[in-house]
Amino acid sequence: MKPYILSENNWKNIKKSSYELAILPWGATEAHNYHLPYATDNIEAESIISESGKIAWEKGSKFIILPTIPFGINTGQKDILLDINLNPSTQQMILDDIIAVLNRQGIYKLLVFNSHGGNNFKNMLRELGLKYPKMFLCSSNWFKSLDKSNYFNNDGDHADELETSLILYLRPDLVEKKIHWGEGKENKISIKSLRENWTWSERQWSKATNDTGIGNPIKSNKEKGEKYFKDVCNKVSKLIQELCDADLKKLYSKN
Repeated sequence: MKPYILSENNWKNIKKSSYELAILPWGATEAHNYHLPYATDNIEAESIISESGKIAWEKGSKFIILPTIPFGINTGQKDILLDINLNPSTQQMILDDIIAVLNRQGIYKLLVFNSHGGNNFKNMLRELGLKYPKMFLCSSNWFKSLDKSNYFNNDGDHADELETSLILYLRPDLVEKKIHWGEGKENKISIKSLRENWTWSERQWSKATNDTGIGNPIKSNKEKGEKYFKDVCNKVSKLIQELCDADLKKLYSKN
C-alpha cells in the first residue's frame, strides 16, 4: 500500500491524515499506432505520478493522488474505432465536482496531472478559480517538462519514439513486435499558416496520419525509456514538493 495513492488506501489511514495537495492524473483512451495499447496515456500518467509521489513522500511532502480519469478530449478522432471522447464541457463538469469536494474538505491545492496532448485545462481552471477563490488550481504536461532531443532521435507527439520507449520500459508485455510498428508519418495540412505556431485548427486524425501515430518509433528502446522516465519523475517530484510547501498567502514576492 502506498499511503499517497487514494485508490490503494483505506478509511483507517485516510481519516487521520491531512494533505496539502491533491493530484488528479488525467489521460485518454485512444489508438497509439499499431503497436501501443489504447491505455498508453493512462499507463504513463499513473506510472510517472506514482514514482514521482514516492520520491516526494519520502522527502516529507503530504499529498494525495486521486484515481486517474481515463478518458480525454478526442474530438478530432471521432471516426477511429473506440477512441473515447469527453467533450471539454464534460471535463469541466467533472473538475467542478472534484474541486467542490476538495474545497469543502479543506484541501485547497489541486494539480491536474495531464498525460494527453488533446487535453487543455487552462480555461477550465480560470473559470473554476473564480468559483472557488480559496483554491489554488494548476495543471502540468509531463511530456513538455524535459527537452526530448536530449533523449530521442526522432521527434513526434503520439506513439512516437518517446512514448514507445516509455511503454517498452513500463509495460513491454503490451507492445507489439517491431514488424507491426507503423512509421508514424504525419500528413501535413495544405494551409501554410496552419503549419506555423501562430494559428491552430484541430487535426482530423485519420487524415493527418496513416496509422494513428505521429513520429517514427523505429529507434525506440527500453533503455531510453528508463532514462527519460527517471529524469521526468525527479522533475515532477520537485513540482509536488514545491506545491506542498507553497504558502498560498505568500505566492508572490516584490522585487
